[in-house]
Amino acid sequence: MSFAAIDPRAAESLLAFWAEAGVDQAYADEPVDRLAEALRPRLATPAHAPAPAAPAAAPAPDIAEAIADARRLAAEAKDLADLAAAIAAFEGCPLKREGARQAVFARGAPDAPVMIIGEAPGAEEDQQGAPFVGRAGKLLDRMVAAAGLEGRVFITNTVYWRPPGNRTPSPQEQMICAPFLERAIELVSPKLLLLVGGASAKSVLQRSEGILTLRGRWFDWRPEGGQQAIPALPTLHPAFLLRQPAAKKKAWADLLTLTERLDRPERPGA
Repeated sequence: MSFAAIDPRAAESLLAFWAEAGVDQAYADEPVDRLAEALRPRLATPAHAPAPAAPAAAPAPDIAEAIADARRLAAEAKDLADLAAAIAAFEGCPLKREGARQAVFARGAPDAPVMIIGEAPGAEEDQQGAPFVGRAGKLLDRMVAAAGLEGRVFITNTVYWRPPGNRTPSPQEQMICAPFLERAIELVSPKLLLLVGGASAKSVLQRSEGILTLRGRWFDWRPEGGQQAIPALPTLHPAFLLRQPAAKKKAWADLLTLTERLDRPERPGA
């Protein structure tokens, strides 16, 4: 099938889908018919021809060194402003060199009793420099307000630069950024953590289960030093809820569970 035969309405719908997914650039100026390429006869390689040399492997990033550098910078941050500046200056996360416009750290009350931790910035967040400001963020804000948590949350992510194409951040990228997240938790000192999405929950809790298994269950998060634990509740990502509206009732139930625990009177000796 030639490209000229494609229904313009279908093409427009496909372009809108990719724009919604965060794809903002093409790999080439002209379209390529991959099917025609696959059917084109290939020239046989002479038996005596030398095998093509394998491309030189790119040097693997020194993750341990990057984590150590992040830990040092995070420890030096005396407040959230210092921490934001340290993240912006940090060069150890490869995402910073993969097309991100800027570091995206946090928004919300600096002394909030609830810290919401998402996965990574998207296209809107990359443009505006704040987490959860796109469609998913607006849904999250409405849910937070409906649960009576407006002004009581601090919102951040497990990584601070937008992954190319809005892909899920890798465990290595999350590990490199983890010292900054841990320092943010220490500085805000929230009572509860709300872990939004599977990549966030698995990274923060060091669990392998999927979000549909983890959501709605309480876990204890402890910093690397092993100080006092903070209760953490995984829930569904609002971007998932936009695709699966029927799942909103599960996320709403999680928010009500969190609010009930947050406002529960302290029990003597608890």
